[in-house]
Amino acid sequence: MRISDPTGCDRFTARTVTGLSAEARSPIWLRRRLQKVGMRPISLAVDVTNYVMMELGQPLHAYDRGLVQGTIGVRRAEAGEKLTTLDGVERTLDAEDLVITDDRGPIGLAGVMGGANTEIADHDDVENATADVVIEAAHFDATSIARTARRHKLSSEASRRFERGVDPEAAAAAAQRTVDLLVLLAGGTAEAGVTEVIAPTAPRTITIPADHPDKVAGVAYGRETVVRRLQEIGCDVYGQDELIVTVPSWRPDLTDPNDLAEEVIRLEGYENLPSTLPKPPAGLGLTDRQRLHRRVGRALAGAGYVEALNYPFIGEQVFDQLGLEADDPARRVVKLSNPLSDEEPALRTSLLPGLLGALRRNDGRGSHDLALFETGLVFRPREEQRIAAVLPVEGRPTDEELAELNAALPEQPRYAAVVLAGAREQAGWWGKGRPADWADAVEAARVVAREAGAELVIRNGQYGPWHPGRCAELAVAVDGAERIVGHAGELHPRVVKALGLPARTCAMEIDLDAVESAGDATVRAPRISTFPVATQDVALVVDAVVPAAEVEEALRDGAGELLESIRLFDVYENAEQLGEGRKSLAYALRFRAADRTLTVDEASAARDAAVALAGERVGAVLRS
Repeated sequence: MRISDPTGCDRFTARTVTGLSAEARSPIWLRRRLQKVGMRPISLAVDVTNYVMMELGQPLHAYDRGLVQGTIGVRRAEAGEKLTTLDGVERTLDAEDLVITDDRGPIGLAGVMGGANTEIADHDDVENATADVVIEAAHFDATSIARTARRHKLSSEASRRFERGVDPEAAAAAAQRTVDLLVLLAGGTAEAGVTEVIAPTAPRTITIPADHPDKVAGVAYGRETVVRRLQEIGCDVYGQDELIVTVPSWRPDLTDPNDLAEEVIRLEGYENLPSTLPKPPAGLGLTDRQRLHRRVGRALAGAGYVEALNYPFIGEQVFDQLGLEADDPARRVVKLSNPLSDEEPALRTSLLPGLLGALRRNDGRGSHDLALFETGLVFRPREEQRIAAVLPVEGRPTDEELAELNAALPEQPRYAAVVLAGAREQAGWWGKGRPADWADAVEAARVVAREAGAELVIRNGQYGPWHPGRCAELAVAVDGAERIVGHAGELHPRVVKALGLPARTCAMEIDLDAVESAGDATVRAPRISTFPVATQDVALVVDAVVPAAEVEEALRDGAGELLESIRLFDVYENAEQLGEGRKSLAYALRFRAADRTLTVDEASAARDAAVALAGERVGAVLRS
């Protein structure tokens, strides 16, 4: 017997039983008990090992002695070694895998599943019935078994028990119990020799103040009660004010003083703990940032969008599906060392992949008229990669330590995004309805900016997943400089096809933190004027390539302080009347003075000034 890794296997017991009857079958009581715990009867030797595992909690394995060549050993696998397990799958082993070996190589994946090359014959195969068996009862490292089971995606009854902790002292008793049942039920003979390898280990002891459970529970138990309760669970306790507790082998979960305190409190009764409500200090309420996020959510919900919360994980292949350039900053991601799914190992840099996935799933389930939104964090790696320091636990970290920890984290701005597909307005007695289009996505961006008190600049743009002719670039002024904060419009047909989305799907994404920094979210009461409004309509003819936003900006600047609001209410294109490549934009201008009723001449003068400036800037002329 050779154990080359005592850390991975600190105890190994092997027993041999010879002369098993080929006609022996598992008795009905044994099969019924296995079936009731969800296990399938296979053969007498295997059924007995499974039964003892359920009875004592110690996993065991039986090898056909005639198929074992040479000495059994335990070691780490060599990278690239092959082993066909009992489920018939050939597995390529990792250097961290713990294996049972003979002179040929691996014959079992330790603590997980045995190998097919030493398999006990099925009870129906009388000609090749196993006559001599070797019973293995061992104790393996829980972490090693857990990693092996996950690495090979092979969860078994044995691996689940080893992962959670098995009593190392139970191996010899379980092996003896198995041998006794095989002798009784199969007429076998137990060989006198017992192979047992035990790595020297000291008993686990924990030092705990006698009044520690009292402090944890807020109840005065006293030393005598603490000692009595710990002895009830199998602990040996010595000392007076400072107790030295020797933990029993069958309680691997007891590792520190708080575990022992929990056992005392549990046995004394949780129902006996006094209910003391804490008295929290008066808070300052929500921050401005939190208030803005809530207002944005309520505004989008009021506009007909449904909030969809998605996991912040993505796979890097989604960037190709979204049509992002190879050097796009969004492709720089923070990768997780232990992701929930190997297909999504990175943190998102955009909300769109999750939202578009939710839209696709809902559309596939028959819900075709969709308008979804999400506000959440995106993650961007910093230029300088730092390793987060381990903070002390004996007191509150200093401000410098917290600042250093935050500097090691990726940047986490909060974004807002919407996606739309299908009908935006349903048809009915009120009208024909209409489908969602790029203008709805742009309007969602205006809703967000309005809640932040920011002035949003909207112009024609081109970026990644959006259709180049139906994409709006969103910008705000931050510290006197214009900054692009998002895009809105209709998605490119290639992106729609790659992601399996409905035709003409639209989307908007905007940096909510940047919009907040550019706005003034102070809530101001509206001023209600006692003077009437003067309305002037104007229709301007411009080149078809001139954005309506530029015309509106020129009109607003030219009209001056008397202009209260401006609204585009008509767009008209007719080559015969307007000329080739020309369009007509009709605006409603509302003028009002704060201290008087405007005259017709004053309103007309303001309108003429607005038209004149639009003519200078964008070449607009009044439509005749």
